[in-house]
Amino acid sequence: QLPLVESGGGVVQPGGSLRLSCLASGFTKNYYGIGWFRQVPGKERERISCIAITGTPTYYADSVKGRFAISRDNAKNTVYLQMNSLKAEDTAIYYCAIDTIGTECRSYGINVWGKGTLVTVSS
Repeated sequence: QLPLVESGGGVVQPGGSLRLSCLASGFTKNYYGIGWFRQVPGKERERISCIAITGTPTYYADSVKGRFAISRDNAKNTVYLQMNSLKAEDTAIYYCAIDTIGTECRSYGINVWGKGTLVTVSS
């Protein structure tokens, strides 16, 4: 069983919305935060958002503040990323990741990654 499984990616027009899901039922160890990163080919992976295991969002990148919202459903072991007012520059592969050291999904704490889901924003 994969530790993290993302879903919900697809093609959407500029201004549209998508909700990504990350099922974490395959990860059974303790952790402090879980969040989303994205990557465009040829560029570094970018930290987008993170939520603590308590359910408190701990980080949003400036590029998505006011447009994206992270949440979690502990009963379903699932973390969501609601993406609104999407722009062409949001096009990327979106990865779910677990922070086993802190609650803000900083790179040094990430050691579990999902396989990613592609989001394409295009008219």
